[in-house]
Amino acid sequence: MDASSGGVSAPAAAATPATAAPATDAAQLVQPPAKPRRRRSLALDLTLLGVVGAVLVAAVFAAWGAIEREYYSPSAFVERYVGLLADGRAGDALAMPGVAVSSAELKAAGLPATASDALLRSAALAPLDEVRVISEEVDGDVTHVTVAYTARGYDGTTTFDVERDGSIGLAPTWRFAKSPLAVMNLGVTGSMSFDVNGFQIDKRQVSPDGVDADPLAPVALLVFSPGLYSVSVDTAISSTPGVAVLSDSPFHAIPVSVQAQPTDEFVSVVQEKVEEFLTACATQQVLQPTACPFGYFVQDRIDDLPTWSIVTQPTVAVEPDGAGWRILPAEAVAHIDVDIRSIFDGRVRPLSEDVPFIVKGTITVQPDGSASIVVTGPDTQ
Repeated sequence: MDASSGGVSAPAAAATPATAAPATDAAQLVQPPAKPRRRRSLALDLTLLGVVGAVLVAAVFAAWGAIEREYYSPSAFVERYVGLLADGRAGDALAMPGVAVSSAELKAAGLPATASDALLRSAALAPLDEVRVISEEVDGDVTHVTVAYTARGYDGTTTFDVERDGSIGLAPTWRFAKSPLAVMNLGVTGSMSFDVNGFQIDKRQVSPDGVDADPLAPVALLVFSPGLYSVSVDTAISSTPGVAVLSDSPFHAIPVSVQAQPTDEFVSVVQEKVEEFLTACATQQVLQPTACPFGYFVQDRIDDLPTWSIVTQPTVAVEPDGAGWRILPAEAVAHIDVDIRSIFDGRVRPLSEDVPFIVKGTITVQPDGSASIVVTGPDTQ
């Protein structure tokens, strides 16, 4: 029994470690995999990449928006146009889309269709400073851009109408919906020539009538807006301190009137010529000198030739008169010496008498710049 019991017990005791060892190895081999941690790391990386991508896209759009505002917006378009005027680049400003106009467009807007483009040049531009855009308002298809500036000390603002003109790639292009040009209707009396910002113009050069231009009719001149235009006359005959006009309203008419005054030199020449004329009249030994503003009438006879002299010359004053000038009425005194024989009794008596008279006249300026002076009296020429 003992032997058999021992024999039975031994295998049982030996089997216990045999079955326990495989269980321990299985527990050591089966571990949780590391894949879930790697998946969480990948998701985090993708999220970060998405955020960075979104930031980059936003930065690109923001940068493009800034570039578009700076170079391709309506404000940038207008600012470039005014900047060209400020730099004196009239030709480049005129070439921008929507600036140049046709005679048909002028006529449709109620402006003179024959307006001259003589002032659309750099030589006729005045400086512009402190140019800046102060507002931009969208009104349907049109954008209103207002620009402030300083023109020779004058502060001004001008509002431009801008519309879309297409695109170049992604960049939009623009044009003026209404031309920024204006028309100056300029009337100058007392001179056929005048200066605009130092640029000299003759009416016969800019009038559609050419050499037959009416000296009293205004001339129509295209000008840029914005722009300061100083009109003056500075000739040997006439001058004026000048009139400054600010063109700040696109596609509008600007009436300007300038009245030239005679120069001191011109008045001095007229004074000299009038005195020469009257002195020549006094050489005529007749009672009524021909074409002269003075004379003497007697009912009796004269035995010898009368002698005239000018006692007091007139003080000449000149003022504009239409296309020319006129000599204002002025007092003068002549003196006559003559022997008179009575027709009743034949007696002779000497006559020595001052003869007051009035001098006036007209002055016509010829196309070559010379002046024709006609001196008249109350009833004589």
